[in-house]
Amino acid sequence: MMIAASRLLAPGHVASERTADHKDLLSGLRILVVEDEVLIAVELKAAFVEAGAEVCYARTLARGLAALDGQAFDAAILDVTLSATSTCLPIARALTQLGVPILVHSGDLDRKGELVSEIGAAVLAKPATAAQVLRRLLTVLDA
Repeated sequence: MMIAASRLLAPGHVASERTADHKDLLSGLRILVVEDEVLIAVELKAAFVEAGAEVCYARTLARGLAALDGQAFDAAILDVTLSATSTCLPIARALTQLGVPILVHSGDLDRKGELVSEIGAAVLAKPATAAQVLRRLLTVLDA
């Protein structure tokens, strides 16, 4: 999906700056956020909703996979490690088969590098503000 470059946020824009600049950046898009850290998920969901997206949030591997059942998404934000024993890899594989663009947003890049490579998606290391994630997602959608 192509997003006009004019829809990108200015580089200095931070998550706490809530302005009309966010409005409609993701208008009409459905975004899946799979993130085990609730505070990060809440911040991302708020930013994406403010930008006009419909957001589906899943905290676990099971819920992330269940979200894919019968729902179509325009993009997904995936944390790599979802618990001590599960990763986002099964969700990433399913999304890839469906042709859904993925942004991996994780603090485990140094420990999970091989897994991240296997996913083959765009990557943004934690910590990152919601505005940074939004900007990176827009570049993924514009690719």
